[in-house]
Amino acid sequence: MAATEGGPAVLAHPLDPTRLDALLALSGAAGWNQDADDWTHMLSVGRGWGLSQADGTLVASTVVLPYGPADGLGGGFAWVSMVLVLPQCRGRGHASRLLREALGWLSARGLVPVLDATPAGHPVYRREGFVDAWGLARHARDGGTPLPDAAVPEGLRIEPLREGHWPGLRALDAPAFGGDRTALLRALGQRAPRLAHVALHDGRVTGYVLGRPGRGATQLGPLVAADAATGIALLDAALAATPGRVLADTPDTQGAMHAALHARGFAVQRPFTRMLYPDDAPAASIRAPGDPSTLRLIAGPELG
Repeated sequence: MAATEGGPAVLAHPLDPTRLDALLALSGAAGWNQDADDWTHMLSVGRGWGLSQADGTLVASTVVLPYGPADGLGGGFAWVSMVLVLPQCRGRGHASRLLREALGWLSARGLVPVLDATPAGHPVYRREGFVDAWGLARHARDGGTPLPDAAVPEGLRIEPLREGHWPGLRALDAPAFGGDRTALLRALGQRAPRLAHVALHDGRVTGYVLGRPGRGATQLGPLVAADAATGIALLDAALAATPGRVLADTPDTQGAMHAALHARGFAVQRPFTRMLYPDDAPAASIRAPGDPSTLRLIAGPELG
C-alpha cells in the first residue's frame, strides 16, 4: 500500500474477472460503453492492473491487449486500454502510475504500446512520451433515424459471415490492422452474428464488418474494405440489423465513410488520437501499425 498526493492510500493489484462488478462501475462512472462481455474478453486475452482503496473501492484501471505479428508485418504490439480513474479520485497520479506499470510490462516483452487517446487523456500520454500517429472521430446515431436505400455496387455481394469466409477475412484484416487479432474477431463474430457480414467479389472476400452490443449502444467495427463503396455497403448491412443507438469510430482520412455516416443520421461525438510509444527509437521513425486507408471503422478505442 502506498500513499498518494491529496488522497488516501491505495493498493496496486492485478485485475481479474472476480472484480467485474467494480470494473463495470468504474467504466460506467466515466460514461463509457463497455459491458460485462467487453471486460471479460479484455481480461481473458490481456493483462490488467488496478488501484483500490482500503475499503475495496476500485479507483483506477489499466489494461493491455497484446496482438501478435502477422507474417511480414514486423514485430508485435499491444493496445493500452481502459485507463480509467474514478471522477472523484482524478488528479492524484493514479493514471500515470498504472500506465508506467503497463509500459514496463510491455517493454520487458518487446511489445510496442499503441492506444487511442481521448482529448482528456491526450496530455497524460504526451507527458509519458507517447507520440501522435493519426486522428479519428467517434460518430453516434440514435435509433429511429430513417436510413437511405442501401446500394450495393455491381458485381459485389454482401452476405452473413460464415466459417468458410475466415481465411479471406483474416488475410484482409492483417495488413489493415497491422497484426493478428483473430481471437478478437472470432469473439466479435460470436457475440453479435447479426452484425457480421462480408463483401464478396468474384468469390473473394473484399470487405467485412463486425460489431458488438455495449452498455448503452451498439458499437460497429471493425470494418475493413478494399474500397469506399464496399465499406459503405457493409455499413448499411450492419445498420439494417441495429435498431437502437449506434457508435462508429472512423479514421479522419476516411472522407467517404464520414460522409456516409452523416447521411445516415450520425453526428460526431468526440475526436480520438491514435498514439504510440517510441521508447528509445526516434519519434520520426515510428509509425502506427496498420493501414488506415482500408480500415474504415476501428473496433473501438479500447480494442484497436
